[in-house]
Amino acid sequence: MRTAVRAEGQLKGVGTVNRPETTDEPQIHRALACLRDMTSLPLAFGGPVNAARQVRFTQFAGVTTGALRGVAVDCGLGLGGKVVARRRPIVVNDYVASSGISHQYDHVITAEGLRAMVAVPVIVGRTVRAVLYCTTRTTLPLGDRVVQAALETARDLEQNLAVRDRAARGADPLGRREPGGARTAPAAEQEVVREAYAELRVLAQGLDDDALRQRLEQVCAKLCGAGAAPSGPRSAPYLSARELDVLACVALGWTNTQVAADLGVTTETVKSYLRNAARKLHVRSRLEAVVAARRHGLLP
Repeated sequence: MRTAVRAEGQLKGVGTVNRPETTDEPQIHRALACLRDMTSLPLAFGGPVNAARQVRFTQFAGVTTGALRGVAVDCGLGLGGKVVARRRPIVVNDYVASSGISHQYDHVITAEGLRAMVAVPVIVGRTVRAVLYCTTRTTLPLGDRVVQAALETARDLEQNLAVRDRAARGADPLGRREPGGARTAPAAEQEVVREAYAELRVLAQGLDDDALRQRLEQVCAKLCGAGAAPSGPRSAPYLSARELDVLACVALGWTNTQVAADLGVTTETVKSYLRNAARKLHVRSRLEAVVAARRHGLLP
C-alpha cells in the first residue's frame, strides 16, 4: 500500500530546483491571496500538481498551524486528489465527515481544524496544473458566493499561466540570436526584466513629481528594449500609458483585482483598458494582447 502523505523533506531528493511546477508557485500564491481577500475566509491554500499528478501544499494565505505544509496528495485520494482525477470543483461541508472522499489525510486536516472546504482545479490546456482550496473551521456551508469566487480565481490563474507559457515559448532559453540578428535574453533574466518593468510602471504612475516620473518612464523604455526585437516602430500601434501599465501587470500573471489594487483603479476600469488594448492590437484575449504587445516591442 503506497504512502498517501509525504512530508516536504521527503520530496526534495531529486530535481527540486528544476521542477517545472515550482515556476507556477508565485502566481498560485497571488491567486490564493486574492481568493482569501474576496471571500474573507480564514484560509486559502493549495499548490502545483507535479508530474506524478500529486497536489503539493506549498502556498498559503491566512492563519495556519503549518500541518499542511509540504503535504503531497495523490491523484484520486482525499478532496484535492479527487479534484485532479475528475478535473472539476468539489465542495464538502465537513471534510472529516464527508462520505464522498477518501480519508487518508484526515490527520492533517484535523490538525488545522478545517471543516467546510471547496477545492478547484486549475487546468491549462489539458493539464491540471494546480489546485486551489478555500476553507473554514466551521461546518457551515460555504455558499454560492464563495464557490463562485474560487471558480473565478482559478479561471484567472489559468489565463495567467497560459500567458506566461506562451511568452516563455517565444524566448530562447540559451540566449541565442534570432534570424534577424537580435539576441534574446535567457528566460530567467527576461522574467526579471519584465517584473522590474511592471513595478517601475506602477511606481511611475503614482508619482506627483513630473520630472521623476519621466525619468522612470525613460528607464522603462530601456527595459522594454531589452526584450525581444520589435517588428518595427511604424507597425506598432499606439497604446496609452495606462493600457501599457495594465498589460505589463497582466503579463506577470496578476489578476484583474490585483492590477486594480496596485494601479488604484476599479476592476471594471482594468477590464476596459484590456479591451481597448486588445482592440488596438487586433486580438481577442489577454493572452494574445500580451504576446502581440511583445511582438511589437511595446513590452519587454
